[in-house]
Amino acid sequence: MSYRAVRPQTRWGNSLGTVGGSTAHLDAWQYPSGIDYEQVNRRRFTDDTNFSEFYQVIQDFVLARLGYPVVRVELTEFQMQTAIDEAVSKLDYHAPDWCTQICTFAASAGFALYELPAVVMNNFRYCAYKKHLLSLAQANGTLEFDFFIKYFQDNFLFRDFAVGDYYLILEHLEMLRKILGNDGTVTVLNGRYLNLAPTPAVNQEVIVEYKALDAQTLHPYFVSWLQKYSLAICKVILGQIRGKYNILPSPGGGTQLNGEALVLQGNEEQDKLVQDLLLEIEEPPTFSTF
Repeated sequence: MSYRAVRPQTRWGNSLGTVGGSTAHLDAWQYPSGIDYEQVNRRRFTDDTNFSEFYQVIQDFVLARLGYPVVRVELTEFQMQTAIDEAVSKLDYHAPDWCTQICTFAASAGFALYELPAVVMNNFRYCAYKKHLLSLAQANGTLEFDFFIKYFQDNFLFRDFAVGDYYLILEHLEMLRKILGNDGTVTVLNGRYLNLAPTPAVNQEVIVEYKALDAQTLHPYFVSWLQKYSLAICKVILGQIRGKYNILPSPGGGTQLNGEALVLQGNEEQDKLVQDLLLEIEEPPTFSTF
């Protein structure tokens, strides 16, 4: 058994991108969503500002609502990019079930720790790591081995056996595996790694469910929310810039800027949009009964 983190291969791919094939690693996926999850809120001022088509749509909305090109807007592309990043990360954190995605990766025998891309781990929800009965390598005479063999042999134990009784046995076996630690469990480590327990004894497929924004399929209401939230942040930034000088001198007596009003308006709009996000977009909490 090895505790070295593995960047696994995928055979089936990812619902958010293209299937990579049997030799493609998860971090090599090409996402068509227009959102670079590896760079969101991690950009530096010295980096080149490259807008994806999705970011360009939001930027054009922000500029138009601020009066451009009729009115000059004193914002750099980097400032608008950081505002869009903040809006994307906010919505992604509260992404509804409509944004559910599925990916698979190949777990290797003897390796328990797997590194997955940020887009998968940001909103990780569930991992289907189920041990098949044959992969448990149970010895002859054990309960699970006997049930498995006798079911397919159709011997006296399962003759005239009701389907409901069979499912009751399956539920009982599942509970035993959970209690005794034989069923597959998953632990998220450092927000980037999945630790499978017990360590896979054979190569097998693992299915991961997560939530992520796909710009190509994102509901128009969510796109509108991103545009409005980015605009509210840009208003605060622009208001702070204009607030440095309340009045600009000119031959006509000077021009008064609206910096303070923009800051106030932007903060109020952000508060309202957050309430809309929590009440109308985010899924309600789930409750489980035992």
